[in-house]
Amino acid sequence: MCGIVGYIGEQQAAPVLLDGLAKLEYRGYDSAGIAVYNGHEIEMVKSVGRLKVLSELTHDGTTLVGKSGIGHTRWATHGSPSNDNAHPHYNKDGSIVVVHNGIIENYMKIRKMLQNKGYEFNSDTDTEVVAHLLDYYYTGSPLSTIIKVLQRIEGSYALGIMFKEFPEQVFAVRKDSPLIVGHTKDGNILASDVPAVLKYTRSVYFIENYEIVCLEKDKMTFYNIDEDELEKEPTTIEWDVAAAEKGGYEHYMLKEMYEQPKAVKDTIYPSDSRIVDGRVVIKELSMSDEDIKNIKKIYIVACGSAYHAGVTGKYVIEGLTRIPVEVDLASEFRYRSPIYEDNSIVIIISQSGETADSLAALRDAREHGVRVLGIVNVVGSSIAREADSVMYTWAGPEIAVATTKAYSAQLIALYLLGMNFAQVRNTITEDKMSSLIKDLAKLPDQIEMLLASKEKVQRFANRYIAAQNVFFIGRGIDYAISLEASLKLKEISYIHSEAYAAGELKHGTISLIEEGTLVSAVLTQEHLYKKTISNMVEVRSRGAFVLAVTTEGNTEVEKAADYVIYIPQTNEYFTNSLAIIPLQLFGYYVAVGKGCDVDKPRNLAKSVTVE
Repeated sequence: MCGIVGYIGEQQAAPVLLDGLAKLEYRGYDSAGIAVYNGHEIEMVKSVGRLKVLSELTHDGTTLVGKSGIGHTRWATHGSPSNDNAHPHYNKDGSIVVVHNGIIENYMKIRKMLQNKGYEFNSDTDTEVVAHLLDYYYTGSPLSTIIKVLQRIEGSYALGIMFKEFPEQVFAVRKDSPLIVGHTKDGNILASDVPAVLKYTRSVYFIENYEIVCLEKDKMTFYNIDEDELEKEPTTIEWDVAAAEKGGYEHYMLKEMYEQPKAVKDTIYPSDSRIVDGRVVIKELSMSDEDIKNIKKIYIVACGSAYHAGVTGKYVIEGLTRIPVEVDLASEFRYRSPIYEDNSIVIIISQSGETADSLAALRDAREHGVRVLGIVNVVGSSIAREADSVMYTWAGPEIAVATTKAYSAQLIALYLLGMNFAQVRNTITEDKMSSLIKDLAKLPDQIEMLLASKEKVQRFANRYIAAQNVFFIGRGIDYAISLEASLKLKEISYIHSEAYAAGELKHGTISLIEEGTLVSAVLTQEHLYKKTISNMVEVRSRGAFVLAVTTEGNTEVEKAADYVIYIPQTNEYFTNSLAIIPLQLFGYYVAVGKGCDVDKPRNLAKSVTVE
């Protein structure tokens, strides 16, 4: 949510800021602004709408002359999208300017205090209180002033700050909202996410909670909240710059769907391969065989698509290891006072590694002395740093808001985890393990084959551009697939879509079926074919048009379906990796047909760093 970029150096700042913000558009935003010190004052330009409006207002940044500045793309929380509510925000005389990601939870209390002191507010945002509070406490020392403000504000924040009296410095600080800084060949840069800086540097420093950094054109200095200088080690980002570009595809989402075979392969076989001599080896777990054998319960905690991957993970891990698995939405888990059993572990799944609710769940688990494993895609992210161990999904940068390749990589990580635990606990035979590894190795080619037959899905999708309601049904892992397929359709096409466990249809849902309603039935679990076919017959007899996604050879389904998409044969635990591909394509082509902004759906953000 939101994006921050800051720069100080030898280049003109505004073009760098605009370029960095463009790389953060995927995070979701509704307004944008930049502020640059022009040699006399801090000059600011803001606009509502897409970043191209801001670029046009500033002629691609050329009208704002100056070599230090900060910029922001805002996703509205407090106050509607408007020029007044857009960042950056000034203090009363324009001598201090601030950009902010996150939420200041006690802003109303601070706002009232400042108003009583004579401060006037021009926006409805929580961020403006930070600018005025900096003004209120300003003593001539930016560092000590920032620390005083930190002691007053509550909530989550990443702040970029400029002081007119210190034009050769740009400050930044964070708490529970991501922030990175890096050296460029001619200056220093800060941002809220890696893609914004990849063009300029691959060596970055991840700012920790309550750390403050002062950027100057030829150096950067880190401080803690006691004003002590800190020594920090940089992290090298291995992503290819081209991986964050469209590469000739119409949308990032389509490009990323086509990158799924590589993401799956790279997650199975990273540089330190996870398949060695016919065994699954996950060195990052930092768990002994005895630790794994002693596990009594697993909690999988995640949000959105990562949660759907976790639902599949429950079936896979329980089936292979016989360890009880509980899957929770992070936003629910953190507030229900979870009861942690002895010898349990918590698995936190997050593409960004910065998801606020998931981070809170991680911290709660650690406070209770429970081991935490993070499954994340972004190296050095907060969850990766704070978990006891981290298993990376090597999907590369994912720009489209609606996840595809990161979700597929999360599934692979969970398969590998279940297989590893099963072999250590001796809950499956060597022959079964060998068969699983062979089927796992086939997945990249099988996904590629499904992507190659996209035209069939596209033709079908064109028939449902005007759909009002779509339902997805399945049992077991097929229900987990339905959850993700439904989310893909609704988030990018804005069509109302729901997923239901097929056995629940008669408990109310079937009343929603009427003539022409599209029902997508997923049937990849052989022992459940007949049960789900019965549900298909039920909805079809009430006027539904039934799309079936099933495995090759299940021709019996053709009697109960109006349209069938077949996926290759694979182990029943791995079917999500294949069945989700045509359903992702279906959602994509419906959204494209409707003219929707596929990469940046309305009201959504890529990285949800606030509650």
